[in-house]
Amino acid sequence: MNQHNTEVGRQAIHRTMSTHCRCHGVSGSCAVKTCWKTMAAFEHVGAYLKERYERSIQVLDRSRRKTRRKDQRRLPDKQQLIFLNKSPNYCLEDQRRGVAGTRGRRCNRSSTGSDGCNLLCCGRGYTTHVVRHVERCECKFVWCCYVAAGAVRA
Repeated sequence: MNQHNTEVGRQAIHRTMSTHCRCHGVSGSCAVKTCWKTMAAFEHVGAYLKERYERSIQVLDRSRRKTRRKDQRRLPDKQQLIFLNKSPNYCLEDQRRGVAGTRGRRCNRSSTGSDGCNLLCCGRGYTTHVVRHVERCECKFVWCCYVAAGAVRA
């Protein structure tokens, strides 16, 4: 399984590579053309692999499965990631596995990433709290005897 997934990773880099060329010659003529391959940006390769991850398939361990008829066996595609065991549900608490769950955690309402409320709260919904913090600032010493301060809300 690990060998297969490693090869899928290698192929991901190979498939996302692009060819760049440069012409050489007198006054812009293309007498000689030099081409080379460059790796795609890390984010591009990561997005490609994430797509493969989301479409990965579960396979059975050969040592634990009963022999199947040849027509029932389906080999995974060379571009498809595979796994043996399903991942635990990280949204729910599972003390046996040491998973704390996501209930009660703070999230970023404006984020669409892993810290965003929609993803982190696992579709359960969330409550928002507005916190008003008053701070003293613009303090000035007034000659003889007191300090004048303005309050700023944040």
